[in-house]
Amino acid sequence: MATSLQEEHTESIKNPEAYWAKAADDCYWYKPCDKVLDDLNKPFYKWFNGGITNTCYNALDFHINNGLGDQLALIYDSPVTDTIRQYTYNDLRDEVARFAGVLNHNGVEKGDRVVIYMPMIPEAAVAMLACARIGAIHSVVFGGFASKELATRIDDAKPKVIVSASCGIEVKKVIPYKPLLDEAIRMSTHKPSKSIILQRWTQKADMDPKRDVDWNAAMSMATPQDCVPVEATDPLYILYTSGTTGQPKGVVRDNGGHMVALKWSMKAVYGVDQGDVFWAASDVGWVVGHSYIVYAPLLKGCTTVLFEGKPVGTPDAGAFWRVISQHKVKTLFTAPTAFRAIKRDDPKGGLLKDYDLSCFKALFLAGERSDPDTLKWAENNLNVPVIDHWWQTETGWAIAANCMGIEILPVKYGSPTKAVPGWNLQVLDKNCEPVAVGDIGTLAAKLPLPPGTLPTLWQNDNRFVSAYLEDFPGYFTTSDAGYIDEQGYVYVMARTDDIINVAGHRLSTGAMEEVLADHPDVAECAVLGVADQLKGQLPVGFLVLKAGTQKSHEDIIKEVVVSVRERIGPVAAFKTATVVQRLPKTRSGKILRGTIQKIADNETWNMPATIDDPDILGEMEEALIKIGYAGARN
Repeated sequence: MATSLQEEHTESIKNPEAYWAKAADDCYWYKPCDKVLDDLNKPFYKWFNGGITNTCYNALDFHINNGLGDQLALIYDSPVTDTIRQYTYNDLRDEVARFAGVLNHNGVEKGDRVVIYMPMIPEAAVAMLACARIGAIHSVVFGGFASKELATRIDDAKPKVIVSASCGIEVKKVIPYKPLLDEAIRMSTHKPSKSIILQRWTQKADMDPKRDVDWNAAMSMATPQDCVPVEATDPLYILYTSGTTGQPKGVVRDNGGHMVALKWSMKAVYGVDQGDVFWAASDVGWVVGHSYIVYAPLLKGCTTVLFEGKPVGTPDAGAFWRVISQHKVKTLFTAPTAFRAIKRDDPKGGLLKDYDLSCFKALFLAGERSDPDTLKWAENNLNVPVIDHWWQTETGWAIAANCMGIEILPVKYGSPTKAVPGWNLQVLDKNCEPVAVGDIGTLAAKLPLPPGTLPTLWQNDNRFVSAYLEDFPGYFTTSDAGYIDEQGYVYVMARTDDIINVAGHRLSTGAMEEVLADHPDVAECAVLGVADQLKGQLPVGFLVLKAGTQKSHEDIIKEVVVSVRERIGPVAAFKTATVVQRLPKTRSGKILRGTIQKIADNETWNMPATIDDPDILGEMEEALIKIGYAGARN
């Protein structure tokens, strides 16, 4: 029996069918599959072909039928409304079954699509699970997304019904959702037959009597629905990649492979068992919310936390510690940007002393590169393992991680450790040849991908091939650049378009960001390459400083420039940096490097649909002008 990560990984690559068949035995099947891995139509691989199952049954009814009905399934914690609600598995199953009845009453059947456009409230999870219960395909769109972006997703998914709420709440402001939804439907070619609207007490929405259905009224009359058996290869959901403009890319997730991989990952990757409290501080509109707020914890029989708040400002930088202490959270999964915000507002971690975190055993970071400084800060203050791991919307779960449930390996700062079982990860050059150990190239996974990953894009097989498989035949390209060292540790340096070319030298902006982040006064940072007539590109740094910093901005900039020169070398040509109050980000916390770069290079740019605060781009333009870029060069 495999006992080490190396043995597990080798077994998963040599004998993938046997490896994942064993994991599938932990799930409930109405009918076992005919073939674990069907490779008859490459590159469109199918996992558990012929198997019949239901994801909602496995997430709820399975546990109830095994005596866990009174265990907590979901804790809703909303500091923005001062609300905490708890749902047992019985409670959640009953809510889901009734809303499945609402969907069915409004014409939704197996295979139909349902767009869910909701804030971070329990009803969002209920709607997702209700779709899964009756075999409908949900497509969650981040609440508050612009009407134009919502309209493109409506036209692509062609939902029979849209589920939404009257408003969302963002710390100190209320965002009306219904006008955004109404405008999106007006703009879209496809018209859903019904919109089911949850009226929140904070702000009521005007209803269209011909199209709109009141959530609470419909639930009061609903007939609960049983689970509908579906093929393992039937789609569970469509999730459109963030930042998409024009024709969106709809990542498809199947039922069988998704269910098997996510349930397996809870123990193997996160070290979490049935009954543990698991908190993914994300949003249901992103892949982390799908995988690790809603599906994986419930499939494993855990208690999941759904948090409607922020790491700072609800009410302070101790918000995360309060949630962990109050709800006995064992494992937290969040983005590094959340911890950079906490570190910025509470650099010494003073608020930690107000809470009992003895229940807390591990912190997982993902969604962007975890700079070593932030990771060390978390380690020193929390005294638990802090694990950087790497995955993407397309993969649905971790590509590389320090697998707590298999073997905990020594940490190497800047690395998400090693490839997770199932992932045959390699570093390739532009000719699809492996590079030398330690050299930077494109990180790519040899096909077939493990279960739970995207089998294709929604109704667009050709685009799936051209976007992910065409550049490196036989491989899935992550579009991330990095390297693997002599011990097999993976280093994800940057998106491939963030490798800049300075006078013929290929350099990673991520490596420079690590140097900047190590400065004791820097809370977070970004480095991007801007156009230069002499060298092709030059790196420019942006620094957000910690609260209470005493040094002058000029001294800090001089120090980080010297540090980059010492640690990366003069070849980096890093000479320019500026201090900014904040960095432009998506709502999921990713820095909008591409947009900043276009502003710096005087290129045409569009307002990103996913931006957290549009006003910040004006601030960035002013900062760039001050250092000689953007409008200063017109």
